[in-house]
Amino acid sequence: MSYFRHHIFFCLNERPAGQASCAHNGAQDAFDHCKARVKAEGLAGPGGVRVNKAGCLDRCAGGPVAVVYPDETWYTFVDREDIDEIVESHLKNGRPVERLMLPPDIGR
Repeated sequence: MSYFRHHIFFCLNERPAGQASCAHNGAQDAFDHCKARVKAEGLAGPGGVRVNKAGCLDRCAGGPVAVVYPDETWYTFVDREDIDEIVESHLKNGRPVERLMLPPDIGR
């Protein structure tokens, strides 16, 4: 058994102006909101969920992006409601949110 049931990593990388990057698409706000929601839901901590910052995850074209491990589920998102759905459905109830999954062919 793992120390955390799930890790969710948010790319917060910022590329030079004009280049696609998660930081230019609200990634910090999404990270902050997810961290607060996970804590409010009582999911944070050992045996639960850890919300982490990450540098470039090399999927910039689909940004902003987050990935949930150990499930290897990649997400893209638009707003706080999307983050709420990921927390409720995937992190809390174990059901990935298909409509927010990043297609496997999206890279940098």
